[in-house]
Amino acid sequence: MKRIYFVFFGILFSVVMLAQESSKSLSLDVVFKSRALRAKGVYGLNTAADGQHYYRILRDTMFRYSYLTGNAAGYLIAGNELLTQKGDTLSLGDISFSENESKMLIASGTEAIYRHSSKSAYYVYDFKTKSLTALSDNGKQQLAEFSPDASKVAFVRDNNLFIKDLSSGAEIQITRDGLDRNIIYGTTDWVYEEEFSFTKGFEWAPDGKSIAFYRFDESKVKEFWMTTYGELYPENYKFKYPKAGEDNSLVTVHVYHLADARTVKMDIGAETDIYIPRIKWTRNSSLLSMQRLNRHQNKLEILIAEATNGKSDVVYTETNKYYIEITDDLYFMPDGKSFLLTSQKNGYNHIYLNKLDVSAATQLTKGSWEVDKILGFDPVSKRIYFNAAFSSPLNREICFVDLKARMKIIAGQEGTNSAAFSSTFQYFIKTWSDSNTPSVYSVCDANGKVIRVIEDNAAFIPKMKEYGLLKRDFFNFRTSEGVELNGWMIKPPAFDPNKKYPVLVYLYGGPGSQTVTNSWAGGQLWYQMLAQKGIVVVSVDNRGTGFRGEEFRKMTYQQLGKYETEDQIELAKYLITQGIADPKKIGIFGWSYGGYMSSLCMTKGADYYSVGIAVAPVTNWRYYDNIYTERYMRTPQENPKGYDDNSPINHVEKLTGKYLLVHGTADDNVHFQNTVEMVSALVKENKPFQTMYYPNSNHGIYTGPNTTFHLYTMMTNFLLENLLSK
Repeated sequence: MKRIYFVFFGILFSVVMLAQESSKSLSLDVVFKSRALRAKGVYGLNTAADGQHYYRILRDTMFRYSYLTGNAAGYLIAGNELLTQKGDTLSLGDISFSENESKMLIASGTEAIYRHSSKSAYYVYDFKTKSLTALSDNGKQQLAEFSPDASKVAFVRDNNLFIKDLSSGAEIQITRDGLDRNIIYGTTDWVYEEEFSFTKGFEWAPDGKSIAFYRFDESKVKEFWMTTYGELYPENYKFKYPKAGEDNSLVTVHVYHLADARTVKMDIGAETDIYIPRIKWTRNSSLLSMQRLNRHQNKLEILIAEATNGKSDVVYTETNKYYIEITDDLYFMPDGKSFLLTSQKNGYNHIYLNKLDVSAATQLTKGSWEVDKILGFDPVSKRIYFNAAFSSPLNREICFVDLKARMKIIAGQEGTNSAAFSSTFQYFIKTWSDSNTPSVYSVCDANGKVIRVIEDNAAFIPKMKEYGLLKRDFFNFRTSEGVELNGWMIKPPAFDPNKKYPVLVYLYGGPGSQTVTNSWAGGQLWYQMLAQKGIVVVSVDNRGTGFRGEEFRKMTYQQLGKYETEDQIELAKYLITQGIADPKKIGIFGWSYGGYMSSLCMTKGADYYSVGIAVAPVTNWRYYDNIYTERYMRTPQENPKGYDDNSPINHVEKLTGKYLLVHGTADDNVHFQNTVEMVSALVKENKPFQTMYYPNSNHGIYTGPNTTFHLYTMMTNFLLENLLSK
């Protein structure tokens, strides 16, 4: 297989070198409307319970394949067989199996709530009886999930938690006082959803005899109002949004016992101004784990509670001089006495084997590199599989380590490797790409040996040549402070090293993020198009970004924006000294945190950046939510200088270049308020600028027909006019 990849790279290199001979060039239509330059993916994959097969959805039909041979072993279900009582056909786009694969849940008519939450009309399909039944006729549901034996389904509706008994048809309401913008059961409030990255606030016990769930009391959290347009009288949409320094929901954890319909409150301690960012059952159905995080987010504890009486004990404590970011890498071992957890406590993110009796932990992975995430534990081979940025922060390898800390890389081809393992860990489906190669999907054995390729995207190679895709090169440089930074660059066709070019810097730059990765990333087609028109496009990961150790990542603590801006200014200086950039034609573009950064670079870095676009930017961290902001800044009351010194609002007098400010009016994440306040500051200082708002669009700015295309057309024209004009 290495030889096959070598040939593939050779073809790709030829394509890149011949890009200037292409017969077509990129356009906004090709980038945003045509499917001509979309590489193939492998979608709808689910591992079968037997560990020997996987399911794949093709043409709305679910087929069963052997990992070993690749042969189809029949099909499981076709979408046209899923007929509701009304005669409607359901799609297989959003499905989930029961553990024993006897039943399947299908979500239909899904409506978004926030960025990650939604509600749907769920249906239950029984493979044995071949029957399709609506889960409930009493309104759409959220987060429907089978019990371990598939006899019941738990779900949330109207802020309350329910259980549907599939045998009797009875719908059991577990909680009754759920109320909009007051009390929430079984799911999360807005800020937990956004910043702790989960919405399912309940967990079935392993034996299915009880269910643990969250209760959020958000009655004292202040409301944020957004106006939505489209009717004769616009409406105000209200939701609870705790800004930095403001009150949070009061969170409690409960366990409902099905046998006697009894609910027990778990002991999470007397302090209420805390977070409970995760709950998870141990291997024992009587023991529930809960992660407790203080308001400053620099002390993490894991509590184990008795489900029958709620009594809890602390089995793990970690403190940090900066902050601790929550991870899903908590895995309870089959011995019932230990658990795996990743931590940065020794400077880099690594895997630790911890004991439930609070004895000393064993560090299983070590070195000046970082574990990305745990992929699973094979109890037979005693291997812990994980992804890591081992060879470079830009790459990802698939590795394993055993319980004696012996580690091996099983998929280390330069680029980005990811894995989806079978239930028995005998096989995994590997996805690999690099910065100039679209994804290759392969079936591998447990040692990483490629059994066969599912999709190599070879048919995409001629299209890359046809449209003149350019090579994305990596580079690094050392700043005046001696900090080495990583970046990528796309140069225009027939690049002349003796010529100075207009430059566009693309950035995000937020804590733990990365824009500089050795992965396909959709081909970066918009940036490719700008490069074809004569603009050098560059991105650099500044200090504060991820996978370079804790000190690099967390040095921006209490000073968000300061060091990041300094590094992006250093980038502009580097491009000028290298003779690449026209000093008067350096632009910068960012979205969200990147919009915050581009605004800072256009103000504090006005001597170097003359053209800037900020989309949906934070303009003062006082306006953003408290979980994210306080993690990195503490509260405004504790750190007013940190909030104000690097707010672009407080530096608008420095603006000298061309500045475009864009926002969606219904952005529930980074509120339109941020742009309104920035505009007010610009007007006060009599600074010229351009702005655009998109009605009813959220943080992604895609609401309504043609919105995305309009946005990128506007931004393209703005850049071409200001970077390419003489």
